Amino acid sequence: MEPSFDQIVAARSRIASGILTTPCRESSALLELTGYRVFTKLEYLQRTGSFKERGARNALLQLSPEQRQRGVVAASAGNHALALSYHGRDLGIPVTVVMPIFSPLVKQSRCRGYGARVELFGQNIGEAKELADEFVEKEGLTYVHGFDSAEVIVGQGTIGLEIMEQVPDADAVLIPIGGAGLIAGVGLAMKTMRPGIEIIGVEPENAATYTAAMKHGGPVLCGMKPSLADGLSVPTVGERAFGIAQKVVDSVVQVDEESIALSILRLLELEKGVVEGGGASSLAAILANKVPHLIGKTVVLILCGGNIDPAVLGRVIEYGLVADGRLARFRTVISDRPGGLAKLAAVLAESGASVKQIIHDRAFASADVSTVEVECTVETRDLNHLNAVKEMLTQRGMECK
Repeated sequence: MEPSFDQIVAARSRIASGILTTPCRESSALLELTGYRVFTKLEYLQRTGSFKERGARNALLQLSPEQRQRGVVAASAGNHALALSYHGRDLGIPVTVVMPIFSPLVKQSRCRGYGARVELFGQNIGEAKELADEFVEKEGLTYVHGFDSAEVIVGQGTIGLEIMEQVPDADAVLIPIGGAGLIAGVGLAMKTMRPGIEIIGVEPENAATYTAAMKHGGPVLCGMKPSLADGLSVPTVGERAFGIAQKVVDSVVQVDEESIALSILRLLELEKGVVEGGGASSLAAILANKVPHLIGKTVVLILCGGNIDPAVLGRVIEYGLVADGRLARFRTVISDRPGGLAKLAAVLAESGASVKQIIHDRAFASADVSTVEVECTVETRDLNHLNAVKEMLTQRGMECK
C-alpha cells in the first residue's frame, strides 16, 4: 500500500490503545527568547522516549497471524529498536533487533529488558541490516523498516492529526529529518487538512542526506560525520518517504552542532525537558535564525525524542555553555611575585566572573622568570559578559589569549 490521509486517520484509531496523545504546549519562555510564538509537541514523552512508537505499533498491528507468530526483525541503533521491542512485548510478537556494535549500552539493555533478542553487528545501520536480512531469509521474520515502510510512515503521520487539533492556527511546523519517514507522514496529514500550512524540514549539517537527495533527484548514499543529532544520522533517506516528502515539504534548512547543543541546553533550562540532539534540531533552526520569515508567527516544533545518554548529556551541556559564552577558558600572563595571583583574582571578582579553575604553567611560559602563565576557566553570564571580562583583564595588563 502507499500511504494516504485516510490510512493515517485509520492508524490513529488502531494504535490509540498503546500510544500517548502527547501535549503540544505554548512556550512563553521561548517566545521571549526568540520572538516566535512557539508550541512544542512533546513526543519524547512516549513510553520509550520517541515518536517511533507510533509507526512501530501500527506496523505490528497489521501483521498476519503467521507473521505475528514468527516475529519481526529490524536494524536500528536506538529509538526504532526500543519502540519495536516495547510494543512487540505488549502485543505478544517476538522481536529481534540488530544494532551496530557501538550502540549505546543503555539502549541495548532496555531492548533486552523488553524481551527482544538483541544482536550486535557492523559499524553502522547499513552493515547491521545485512545481518537482519539474513534473519528474514533464514527464519522467515518480517523486516520492519524504521522510516520507509508504508505502515511506519502512516503511523508517524498521526502526530500531524494531533497537532492540527491542538494548534489549529499554526502557521508552520518544523520537523527533524533523518530517514524522512516522520516528515513524510506528518506533512501528508497536515497538508491534506490545511494546504497552506508551511512544512519545514530540519537536518544536521553533518548528516544532510535529504538535501543531497534533493540535489541528486532521489535518495543517494552519503558520508556521515559525527553529530549530536545521532538519531538523524542515516546514510540515505527512504525511497518511499522521500517521494511523499517531495510533495508536502516546503523547504529544508540545516543546523550546525553548536546550534543543536544550545537547543538541548535551552530546552533543559527553559522547558525542563531532556531532549536528544535529533529532537532538539527543530528548535536549533530558530536559534540559528534559519527561518526569520516566521518571527511573530505561530510555529510548532516537534521534539521527537529524549533518549540521550546521561554521560553524553553532561558533555553536551558543557559544550552548550561554552557556545553560549557562559563557560570559557583563556590564558594570561601574571606576575610570579607575591600578590600576582591575588591581583588576577581581584579583577575577576570585580568583573563578576566566577572562577572554576586556575592552572599555573611555569615551565612552558616564557624566559621571563618573573612571570607565570595561568590558564583560567570561568563562568560568565553570556558572550557580552565574557568579552567585558577579557577587556577588563587587558586593561589591567593581563591580556587574554
